[in-house]
Amino acid sequence: MLVLVAPGQGAQTPGFLTPWLDLPGAADLLGAWSDAIGLDLAHYGTEADADAIRDTAVAQPLLVAAGLLSAAALDAVPGAVAVAGHSVGEITAAAFAGVLDDTAALALVRKRGLAMAEAAAVTGTGMSALLGGDPEVTIPHLEKLGLTAANVNGAGQVVAAGTLEQLAALEADKPEGVRRVVALKVAGAFHTHHMAPAVDTLAKAAEDLAPGDPKLTYVSNKDGQAVATGAEVLSRLVGQVANPVRWDLCMETFKELGVTALVEVCPGGTLTGLAKRALPGVATVALKTPDDLDAARALIAEHLN
Repeated sequence: MLVLVAPGQGAQTPGFLTPWLDLPGAADLLGAWSDAIGLDLAHYGTEADADAIRDTAVAQPLLVAAGLLSAAALDAVPGAVAVAGHSVGEITAAAFAGVLDDTAALALVRKRGLAMAEAAAVTGTGMSALLGGDPEVTIPHLEKLGLTAANVNGAGQVVAAGTLEQLAALEADKPEGVRRVVALKVAGAFHTHHMAPAVDTLAKAAEDLAPGDPKLTYVSNKDGQAVATGAEVLSRLVGQVANPVRWDLCMETFKELGVTALVEVCPGGTLTGLAKRALPGVATVALKTPDDLDAARALIAEHLN
């Protein structure tokens, strides 16, 4: 059984879309999406520097576009039984599942990125990954410092979010067992109460959408559960901007579903890394460049139900 997954913000790097645009039809497709949402995705995916693509309003639609583009090149969706995405990757997964068409997904993520960037500008906030430690020790320590465990990623990985002052305090007062605190390439404390204003904006945007019910098993970040209706998927996409990502629970559901293979769409690497530690025995391929397509196709063929 195959699960197709999409990474979240922070996975982007300068120029990462360049090789993908050499594929037949890719540049035209990206151009059409750019026109639809009023953002030059090709420029940001090929020419922009790290600071430019760190901008939340740019990074989020860029990541969703990359996921959709790489999945189209792979023709992976028909072979998948389940889909999931980390944070903004949930919108990519919603498109994979047929809840939203590609253009609607990109229009929604454009509004999401703008709303979250606006919310992040109110107070200086950020996110940091904790390397090492036990979540049962780490999470109470974060709460003591006023921080939120915004991502509980499994394999022992927790991401803290809060004000820059709170994150500085974390650097000085690490939880027991944590070796390092690494600042992430994001511009705000996503999946915390700091994003509450973005929830209202996104809820209004969602009123204009007509979601379809998932055609594949859609696993939600909220609690790792499979969601059966498009309306519920959309409701969760709205609420999740201000609530923690529970990727650990998503991976538990993958186990329960009997997943034997995982393909991570472009820019892949983060979620396959977690899977290698938390899902022993599950075969993985990360789509980083088009050179990875053949390996992914072979994996899909081997694990088709």
